[in-house]
Amino acid sequence: MAHPRPPAFGTGPAAIVAISAILLLMAASGSEPDFNALRERMVERQIEARGVEDPRVLAAMRKVPRHRFVPEDLQASAYHDGPLPIGKGQTISQPYIVASMTELLDPRPGDRILEVGTGSGYQAAVLSELVRQVHSIEIVPELAERSRALLQKLGYDNVEVITGDGWKGLPEHAPFDGIVVTAAPVEIPAPLLEQLAVGARLVIPVGNADQIMRVVERNEDGLSERDLYPVRFVPLVREPGK
Repeated sequence: MAHPRPPAFGTGPAAIVAISAILLLMAASGSEPDFNALRERMVERQIEARGVEDPRVLAAMRKVPRHRFVPEDLQASAYHDGPLPIGKGQTISQPYIVASMTELLDPRPGDRILEVGTGSGYQAAVLSELVRQVHSIEIVPELAERSRALLQKLGYDNVEVITGDGWKGLPEHAPFDGIVVTAAPVEIPAPLLEQLAVGARLVIPVGNADQIMRVVERNEDGLSERDLYPVRFVPLVREPGK
């Protein structure tokens, strides 16, 4: 659900215009987009070119069909270098942001991960390729129901989608081997910090008008933080009155 700093390596507006032109030609000719080819192009030009190196993350980004997680009328734009609306005032994040946050999380095959902000379900699907279990919380009931059904239909059986307030996390399932937040609070929710296992990371955008991607890691001595790059996410929604 984010826009990073201006894209480099020729993957900005010019690349989007080029892909759009190809898709328009396909539509005019009655051809269906080659989603596999577009997904490969996405990984090469938008993700690898920006420095994402983890081979497991790159493999997951190549495998998960992003076009299935956007509205049908936007599927031809699913592999563009930017976010897309998914309804209810929410978006699916730019592919690079999904890959970058996943790499920062450093997920391992046996991990249990908490995602705050299911949205389209795309980030959960990418994580499901890399870990044992994903618990994902979505506060908007319609989005939670839609993503739950889609993830089940696509066979992501190790993802549990919960309708609820992600600010609180899931204390009944804590501690987690990693937590990723896909919307921006003005401050890091204390419950999420409390639910981090030793050695685990929290990857979260923080801020209001000016937002920064932050990584928090719990070690034996406490918590360490580092700020990375500017982003723009939708706000993290809480239950009314909170």
